[in-house]
Amino acid sequence: MTSTPPQANGHQTDAPRDPADEAQQLAQWLASQEWQWRDVTFPSGHVVRACPLPLRAANADWRQYGLYAEARWAPDWPATVIDWPDFGLPRDAEAAAQVIVATWRQVCAGTRVEVGCLGAQGRTGVLLACMALLDGVGADEAVAWVRSTYRSGAVETPEQEAWVRWFGAWLAGTQANDHAERIPPAPEGTDR
Repeated sequence: MTSTPPQANGHQTDAPRDPADEAQQLAQWLASQEWQWRDVTFPSGHVVRACPLPLRAANADWRQYGLYAEARWAPDWPATVIDWPDFGLPRDAEAAAQVIVATWRQVCAGTRVEVGCLGAQGRTGVLLACMALLDGVGADEAVAWVRSTYRSGAVETPEQEAWVRWFGAWLAGTQANDHAERIPPAPEGTDR
């Protein structure tokens, strides 16, 4: 049995957003960055590409599958989009955990996987930290590993850090309880 996933505090909001303000903030943020997308190489040698939403077309020829924590990706390629508010946590922790594991299976099978959210920092960092756990990085080191390997600002909130630790406990529980029954196969429509 695993513990209850952490809940977001005041960072997560369901309040209506002003798309024009959000687009301007994102454009300013992107202009301040020195990178566009990054390939993250895990200790095992597996590679996952992390990309912000505005650069979604940049990897069209490379990616075979996408895992996104932002509905605005609206992929028309093989992908899964997790319902996950900006600066928040997945709305369905168990489903998100299962899809992260299924996506990691694709990575291990050689599928070129892209992950992303809006700016490819907070939620993308959480996805990468969970994949680091699946790759054998320890639960206490996964967030630090992502911050040192990918981006120093990855995994933006204390709640997101706690969710990575919850994922590690969830993963340990699924492995102890024959995880093959609880973890779905890779999503349909993927090339393996």
